[in-house]
Amino acid sequence: MLRTKRVRETYDMRVFTDTGDYFGDVEEALMTQTKVIGWRVKATRNSVLSKLLGSAKGVVVPHQLVKSVGDVMIISKAAMPSYTGEETASV
Repeated sequence: MLRTKRVRETYDMRVFTDTGDYFGDVEEALMTQTKVIGWRVKATRNSVLSKLLGSAKGVVVPHQLVKSVGDVMIISKAAMPSYTGEETASV
């Protein structure tokens, strides 16, 4: 049976990668009028995301990379930002 969840139930939900790494917490859902297109995930103190991003507050994860939503959100490891060691310009 397919269980649905209200978007408001996902706020502050813990996010993990499909390899088991703690990624952060859901801060906001990015939506069109009819569907979710992405999730803003904030970097929290002990998350892999905060270690990779340093002082940045979080990232936007496209909804296509979300594998499961239940008690926690599971996302693909492909959502993990890669660090190249070079400074990149922001758009």
